[in-house]
Amino acid sequence: MKKSVLSLLIALMAIVVANAQQISVVSEGGKTDLYRTFQEAIEKAEPGSVIYLPGGGFPIADEVKITKKLTIVGIGNKIDTENPDGYTTVSGNLFFDQGSDNSALMGVYVSGNVYIGNDKNEVDDVLIRHCNINHLNVNNNKCKGITINQNYFRSGAVFGGSNATFSNNITTGIENLDNGFILNNIITGRAPNYYNAIAICDWTSITNNIIFNSNIHSGDQCFAQGNMCVVDWSLDEKCINMGTVDWNNVFKYFNNGAISPASSFHFKADSEYTKYEGQVGIYSGDTPFEDDQLAPVPFIINKEVPQKTDIDGKLRIRIRVKANH
Repeated sequence: MKKSVLSLLIALMAIVVANAQQISVVSEGGKTDLYRTFQEAIEKAEPGSVIYLPGGGFPIADEVKITKKLTIVGIGNKIDTENPDGYTTVSGNLFFDQGSDNSALMGVYVSGNVYIGNDKNEVDDVLIRHCNINHLNVNNNKCKGITINQNYFRSGAVFGGSNATFSNNITTGIENLDNGFILNNIITGRAPNYYNAIAICDWTSITNNIIFNSNIHSGDQCFAQGNMCVVDWSLDEKCINMGTVDWNNVFKYFNNGAISPASSFHFKADSEYTKYEGQVGIYSGDTPFEDDQLAPVPFIINKEVPQKTDIDGKLRIRIRVKANH
């Protein structure tokens, strides 16, 4: 890990020297290469490489598929103002296709959707964390070991009958997640396609979620416990029925339930529901939601690049780099 971070810092210095936005790719052996486009980085990266995306925008075309193990790391989807280039945005859709098992996506705002697997091929053990994504589609019911943690989904997640752990996310709805776990999420159920907040999830543990303004239609043999709901659970398992409670009186900054970085779903200190802090919702469980949403990658917080060399012919560059974790 130390070697990779050192290689990344060298790459960041090269970016400053070139005075242009570039993408660094660090191979498993520690070799660093620089690319000007996201497509080129994906196509030329060796299997097992880490692609580090700086702040800024990176367009991607639908014909570009990820077909090898890659870890894609941005600096965050709502980065603080310390980074002069803003947060990391991928404009388009991302496709994890056959061969991309054990890949990861972290710290990125995706304007479009993320697709895992396809009609013919499964993709296993993909990790998505600290991202803001329009929609998640798992396209093969044989996919397994998928981990989705601490993300915003602006238009829900569909798993196609595959296996996954979906925890500590904010989403409009979840469909067809089988033999898995739905834990400590906020589920708004407000998108047109999500009248049911959780639909047809078979043999799945549905635990300690907060579910707004929506019905729940579960599949067969689901285990449900400790969920806060506004309607009766469709099964007979334990549910904290919130009825007509005003959620603005429950959370510090409910923000009308909007999926937004401005939302905060901590329980109010003076609320009768404070007793659920640390048990129910995105700030609970094994991997609590992190409000800063910073991926584990250094980024430049200040850079000074002279327009010309000094009297000795030297170009004196100054940079300050901060590591998030």
